[in-house]
Amino acid sequence: MQTSQTAVELRNVTLAYGPFVAVKDVSLAIEKGAFVTLLGPSGCGKTTILRSIAGLVNPTAGDITIAGRRVNEVPIHQRNIGLVFQNYALFPHKTVFDNIAFGLKYRSVAKSVIAEKVARALEMVRLPGVAKKLPSELSGGQQQRIALARAIVIEPDVLLLDEPLSALDANLREEMRTELKLIQRQIGITTIFVTHDQGEALAMSDLVVVMNAGRIEQQGAPSEVYEHPGSEFVASFLGNANFIDGTVLSVTPAEILLQLTGGATLAVRGGAVRSVKAGDKVRAVVRAEKIALMPGSAAPANGSGLAGWIADVDYLGALARYDIELADGQRLRALSSLRERAHVAGEAVRLAIAPEHCRIL
Repeated sequence: MQTSQTAVELRNVTLAYGPFVAVKDVSLAIEKGAFVTLLGPSGCGKTTILRSIAGLVNPTAGDITIAGRRVNEVPIHQRNIGLVFQNYALFPHKTVFDNIAFGLKYRSVAKSVIAEKVARALEMVRLPGVAKKLPSELSGGQQQRIALARAIVIEPDVLLLDEPLSALDANLREEMRTELKLIQRQIGITTIFVTHDQGEALAMSDLVVVMNAGRIEQQGAPSEVYEHPGSEFVASFLGNANFIDGTVLSVTPAEILLQLTGGATLAVRGGAVRSVKAGDKVRAVVRAEKIALMPGSAAPANGSGLAGWIADVDYLGALARYDIELADGQRLRALSSLRERAHVAGEAVRLAIAPEHCRIL
């Protein structure tokens, strides 16, 4: 239900293009001042939701409210929103000043006030000296900041960002996501960010909404969706996930013991899965960085002592990514810091997996 702390709400929103249903019965409440990311693969419906909040498309069913006002039939220019596109959509023939001032002029704001607001917006995005330049005279990162300044200068109720960092190179993208989050916190504006980049979502968000096939698969704080995935899709889409099939040997409140196909056992944290019982076939998930590797001759550590050998090694700078083949032919992936002992292809290893790092889906 809409509350005084709810900035944007979707209630049972469905959006179809003819027979194709892009968004299916989505409900979502976004609190004022929150940074919310819609995360998912191409075609999952995240951009369609953003466009429906903006007023670029109308829902087939359900309601959308912004600041407590139902906006289903309200055109985009009558919704108090800021919108930043993937390609920035700056007017190439207008100066930076005129680009930022465009929304204010449309609202018939006085010239003296426009000048003050544009100057303040440029200070906020740390580009105070570029007002007279054309967009073509700026770098990609600077253009992205100008597009952001244009969106926030009108003091919108909500800021909508449609993959605004995807056109930047890796180093600049990382720098800009930090800047964007700092600006969002500074002005306290409710922000909805669309991306398919898991790193961006985890680093920037207060709330991550993982989407799949037009529906919300899971939503929660970044740590919640990463550490406690609710489905195999969420586990695989967020980070390096290993899936391990086994049969339940025993169940206690603290621990569930699985037997794998090769005869090894794996202890999994208990409590979260209420319906599991001995004899059940289950699938567990463990993140690659949660697997510790030891020499094959080492005694099993607390939790699990699965044995295998290094099938492949990828050097990633500070980390190495190991593909390990178990005795039953199953492959797992581990990420380890190279400050620790490096392993080589063909080496026999033991895998230590603590029960608290392994969950049954």
